[in-house]
Amino acid sequence: MAGNIDFDQEIELRKKLVQVALGRQPADVLLQVGRLLDTGTASWIEEADIAIADGRVAFVGPRGSYTGKATKTVDRSKLAAVPGLGEVHKHIESSHITPEYEAALVLPRGNTWTCEASHELSNVLPKQTLDFWLAARGAGSPLKIFPLPGSAVPPTGWEHGAHLDGADQSGFMQSPMTAGLDEVMDWPAITQAENPGHERLWSMIGATMKARGVVEGHGAGLRDLPDINAFAAAGLASDHEAWTAEEAWDKLRSGLFIEIRVHTMDDIIKGLIERGLKDWSQVAVTTDDRSATDTLRLGASDYNVRCAIKAGLPMETAVQLATINPARHMRLTPWVGSVTPGRFADIVLLEDAQSFTISEVWADGQQVSQGSDYLLDPVHIDWPDWARNTVNIGRGLTADDFAITAESGRNTMQAPVLRPFHWSDEVPIRTLPVENGLVQRDHTQNITKFSIIDRYSGKGDVTKMFWLGCGPRDADTALCCSMGHDKHNVWCVGSSDRAMAQAVNALADMGGGWVLVHKGEVTARVRYEIAGLMTARPAEDNDAEMRALYKAADQVDWMYEPSFHPRWQPGFPERLAIATLTCAPWRWNLIAKSDHAPEGLIHVVTGETRPVVF
Repeated sequence: MAGNIDFDQEIELRKKLVQVALGRQPADVLLQVGRLLDTGTASWIEEADIAIADGRVAFVGPRGSYTGKATKTVDRSKLAAVPGLGEVHKHIESSHITPEYEAALVLPRGNTWTCEASHELSNVLPKQTLDFWLAARGAGSPLKIFPLPGSAVPPTGWEHGAHLDGADQSGFMQSPMTAGLDEVMDWPAITQAENPGHERLWSMIGATMKARGVVEGHGAGLRDLPDINAFAAAGLASDHEAWTAEEAWDKLRSGLFIEIRVHTMDDIIKGLIERGLKDWSQVAVTTDDRSATDTLRLGASDYNVRCAIKAGLPMETAVQLATINPARHMRLTPWVGSVTPGRFADIVLLEDAQSFTISEVWADGQQVSQGSDYLLDPVHIDWPDWARNTVNIGRGLTADDFAITAESGRNTMQAPVLRPFHWSDEVPIRTLPVENGLVQRDHTQNITKFSIIDRYSGKGDVTKMFWLGCGPRDADTALCCSMGHDKHNVWCVGSSDRAMAQAVNALADMGGGWVLVHKGEVTARVRYEIAGLMTARPAEDNDAEMRALYKAADQVDWMYEPSFHPRWQPGFPERLAIATLTCAPWRWNLIAKSDHAPEGLIHVVTGETRPVVF
């Protein structure tokens, strides 16, 4: 039975499943598999029968043990079966496709349920958070989405705009689909009573705990034992930001649930094995952020499992890290995590278990994919205006909006310059030339200009400052995007003020996405017309536009600083989309204009502000 969980309907359904399990009512399907992995015991049931009714599992046992009848018997005796894979922490927004198309992308790759970490969408559409994430399933999509409304709304107490607090979270928690509270990121607001976000965040944590929900954490940079202990004491139940095995080990020993991303998986899993970890039930593998382009190339949850196996885990344990472990952590075991009675009949059938090669995927008791092909049509959703009209700059911008004025009579000015992944309390100061009363970029120092454009208020507010080594060197060239973690205002980097205005105006006209202006001409667009973060089109369409953007970007001379963080790469500066983060371990950053920070340059831990030139 497709649809979101309704407790009244749930009870009636389970009454029927009892009768089917006892053989008193017929099953819809009897699925026969060569072997079935029981994730509760990490053992295999050879020659297993799975009786399915109304999209749920009613009975599991060895071949011939089911005493009832079935309308249809399906023989998959040459294939191995594991439960549908789950995402313990994923931002579907980072796929950049809406949930109905996300289903078509990830279901053939084994992912049948997702705990949606919603602080991206929640910053754009705070009050409609659940309406958005539950729409596709309500329309019949096989992908189960369990939303965790955003805690970072706003990301820090120094920022304005969308606002969610404990009262909002109490309302969200009334839905059976809401799993808890998305990653709590503003560590200074948790620990400092004088921080302007302190009461708001603690009210959200309290509302979640009162409803027996899960409070997800974000412990980036928190590696010493006092911080780790304080993090756990706050009720933050998990961390997906561990970078080393030592950090993961310390956090496990403090009672945290560890969610391992693929870029640190090999080192962490090998390190935990070396340390003798015997109980892996407090560990999961997670995607976090992965674009549609990368998912088409690498995979979804299946890729996470294969990486875990490659890192040295037994296949059975690796599957547990993507099924029963996240289901237990998120308190979703009545519905997902295992192929057992009462759960959704979500089953991944494997040609080869050790290599985790998927033959087909079943969801809600029916086959939904063959190989990498999705067999269903995506459900149709007529996304309303509130989801589409989210880029509200309010006016056309001009070059003057991006200009930085010098003090009268000055030939040079001093400017603090930031760079991506700036995690220091110190900000480099550079001397920049002045021409016609305006402070200029200096390409000889690898300095360009970066800006944040408020896309919510309609006031056309622009903050801007000078930026080091991550923009275009070519004349009249700019790149902008409406995806800017975590507030998701529009950001723009450019070699001229005119090109920056041109790029942002083009982006506003199409409702969000990416725009590249090269030497005065728009050379690439990627459309994110839903919330400025996603497109209501297939993954392949989004991938084609991204590839066209990459191709156009190859024609641009991009600045690069070799001294940057190792995750920063030369070339197209796509990672500027996360350079606007204001959570730990960031310090100084540029935010949208606010009463507290009228020029936007702020230390996000202390609230200290500075002028962008002096």
